[in-house]
Amino acid sequence: MKKVLHTSQTRGHANHGWLNAKHSFSFAQWYNPERINFGALRVLNDDIVAAAMGFGKHPHDNMEIITIPLRGSLRHQDSMGFSEVVKAGEVQVMSAGTGIFHSEMNASNQEDLNLFQIWIFPNKQGVTPRYEQKSYDLKDSEQRFLQLVSPHADQEGVWIHQNAWIHLVSMEESTSLTYTMKGEGNGAYFMNIDGSFEIEQELLKERDAMGIWDTKEIVLKNKQKGRMLVIEVPMIF
Repeated sequence: MKKVLHTSQTRGHANHGWLNAKHSFSFAQWYNPERINFGALRVLNDDIVAAAMGFGKHPHDNMEIITIPLRGSLRHQDSMGFSEVVKAGEVQVMSAGTGIFHSEMNASNQEDLNLFQIWIFPNKQGVTPRYEQKSYDLKDSEQRFLQLVSPHADQEGVWIHQNAWIHLVSMEESTSLTYTMKGEGNGAYFMNIDGSFEIEQELLKERDAMGIWDTKEIVLKNKQKGRMLVIEVPMIF
């Protein structure tokens, strides 16, 4: 087993006024040669977007882009013709493929929006761009790993062009669960949303993260009621 610990305060930070962003991996003006990616996971941004503000129209290609609002809602528009509102309790995916333009704005004129934006390298280049969003019930993540993203269109959650999975789990204090890798040779990146967890003798507080690979199972022990996001990706891709 191999592991890497990324505490919350070691993340990159950019405050643009309308956007307060924390970067788990090198992004925009923040560069750390030891924090480029975790396997196929390229970006994990923890963004707080001010009311009525957001990301104007911009392009992407050949990337799987997943957005998970934690608080508030965002207004999405893209060059495929989609115009949607994505709120907390939903997950959105765009397969950028041959290229798309999109904008993501805070749908509220009064409240901040907090979201995770996740970029995963695809296993296919030049695919036809696609958009998908689905809702989930947070109760379904209580003491179990609720699947939000997978490689399979016929399974729970949205699907992407990569042998990768994203799960959400909500745990009560003094409970434990074992996460089992879905893909051979994959690693898992654990982002503590809130509460307190112990993984492999390391204590993870709010927004601390740990990447683990070269193992099949990882035990999560909850120390203070909270939620954990688990991003499983190929380590070689």
